[in-house]
Amino acid sequence: MYDDIEKIINYTFVDKELIKEALTHKSYAGEQRRVKHNERLEFLGDSVLGLAAADHIYRCRPGVEEGVLSKVKSSVVSRKNLFLWASAMGLGKFLNLGAGEEATGGRERESILSNAMEALIGAVYLDGGYAEAKRIVDGLIAAHEGEEPGADWKSKLQEYAQKNYKTVPRYEIVQTVGPEHEKIFTVSVSAGKKELARGKGKNKKLAEQDAAKNALDNLKI
Repeated sequence: MYDDIEKIINYTFVDKELIKEALTHKSYAGEQRRVKHNERLEFLGDSVLGLAAADHIYRCRPGVEEGVLSKVKSSVVSRKNLFLWASAMGLGKFLNLGAGEEATGGRERESILSNAMEALIGAVYLDGGYAEAKRIVDGLIAAHEGEEPGADWKSKLQEYAQKNYKTVPRYEIVQTVGPEHEKIFTVSVSAGKKELARGKGKNKKLAEQDAAKNALDNLKI
């Protein structure tokens, strides 16, 4: 089960119990006896991420003043950004969730995914040391550089559509390709009978955000 996520982050755990713990939500632990959940690793990962992110930002922005560096770091370690990272790697598919969380969409919930992302970083730190954890954080920052963690393109498009089309945007999955752990979703967004754009992503939510962003670009907003 864990081979796929290890391939995604390019790190193989020596202690498989650490990755299991990182991917186990407290709702699952509450249903199973003698199972650890990821809140302690989340606590540790938060600090490891903060240091690794600060190091990366400091080295990549020579001469930039402290106030700007702080803002960039806050964006990188924000819940929105961690959710973006987790969603892009399909982390939700690997989580151990309780029946209630499973039934209510926990695999796509921002708080659960962002916390699991921190826990995973904490687990790598314990298993392989700071250098390995930093390597993964550096790669994630580089891979998503230029993206706007706080941007909610769907909300912006909905405001525009309600004002100009007197309707709300409609999203539809038009294609799904790739193996189970690496699926790419293509989503179309329409207002009334008019298709505004299409977008792609590693899950439905990311594809919808991409479609909304492309629609706003097409509308020159």
